[in-house]
Amino acid sequence: MLADSQPWSNHVIDVRDGSTTAWETLPAVTLERPTVAAVASSVDALPYVAAVARSGGELLVVAERRVDDALRTELLSDGFRLVGALDGAPDSGTRAAEDGRIWLLTSGSTGRPKRVAHTLASLTTVKGAQATPRRWLCPYSPGTYAWWQVVTLGLTQPGHDLVVVDPSDLEHWVPLALDHEVTAASGTPTFWRQSVLRDPETLARVPLQQISLGGEPVDQAVIDQLRELFPEARISWIYASSEVGASIVVHDGLAGFPQAWLGRASVDRPLIEVDGDELVITSPHHGRGLDGPVRTGDRVRVEDGRVYITGRLDRDEINVGGSKVSAGHVRDTLQSHPSVVWASVRGRRAPLVGSVVVADVVLRDDTPTAELTGWASERLPEYAVPRRLKVLDTIPTKETLKSDA
Repeated sequence: MLADSQPWSNHVIDVRDGSTTAWETLPAVTLERPTVAAVASSVDALPYVAAVARSGGELLVVAERRVDDALRTELLSDGFRLVGALDGAPDSGTRAAEDGRIWLLTSGSTGRPKRVAHTLASLTTVKGAQATPRRWLCPYSPGTYAWWQVVTLGLTQPGHDLVVVDPSDLEHWVPLALDHEVTAASGTPTFWRQSVLRDPETLARVPLQQISLGGEPVDQAVIDQLRELFPEARISWIYASSEVGASIVVHDGLAGFPQAWLGRASVDRPLIEVDGDELVITSPHHGRGLDGPVRTGDRVRVEDGRVYITGRLDRDEINVGGSKVSAGHVRDTLQSHPSVVWASVRGRRAPLVGSVVVADVVLRDDTPTAELTGWASERLPEYAVPRRLKVLDTIPTKETLKSDA
């Protein structure tokens, strides 16, 4: 719970109708039972956040479209009350609420979504007073870890307002951000690439002072594109997850993080390690039951004093005739070409060698794929050069703002 001295007067702006309210005037709700707020919009979730901040209770926020029959059955059987867009679902028990417990659902990228237990304190990783007031764009799906990171800024930091745009409305976020004078925005690299591709001239007019990236591997190309458009803004990339919280924050304008951070012990800061090719984190911001080192499942590459997160272990490595290829390294190489907005790399089964490297790309112009192949050939071993390049019209994107490839 938060104290009454918290900045309840901070503004919340709903871009659907342009209305502005404050945390203190949001509709009052109670959390007498373990509650699932299944919401159609991020704004609809905020009264439940205010309730748990003021009075405690047990809460899970989720976009209603994520609640399928299996998840609904699971939540009801565990004693949750479903409210919001799913109000009226049958109640199934009288389990007492675990006071102050906030649940997150993982993305489900490795199967069924899992519940990870947090508190408002463990989700609030920006704790020191911020000198500069910000007006934050909140573009994430409600209830995700990234969503909570932006929402807790608006809930705990004086002068930090929220401009709430749902993922389904993001095609028009730039003019909305101009209208509402957004000065800070957080999004995935895919989100930023799409924004740059659509209308870089209008995007550059948004008065951004803080730009944050996370949720996917961050390469130098996307950082450089944002630096060109916003030379005065602070650009930060963040490694975070439901399991270990916000664990790596980099402000130096470079992809990767300093190798010197590995093994560095510090009070109240995550311990970052590498075991083989896997990133391992021991974090004070972890979910309940995750004490000690957590194997993240993310693959890293150490090169020239930097540590680069290249992708998921189960998808990043491609075996080409016995030679190991990092799909993430090939992806970053393609994205470093000035004409490539986005790339996705994978292995395709092939006789004799087992797999060959193939890639999909989105381009900002009519650059021929032969030029891209030549670019890759100059920078990669022969076996790592994509044997097929397919040009897509748009970047395939999930509701999480991550690339759907």
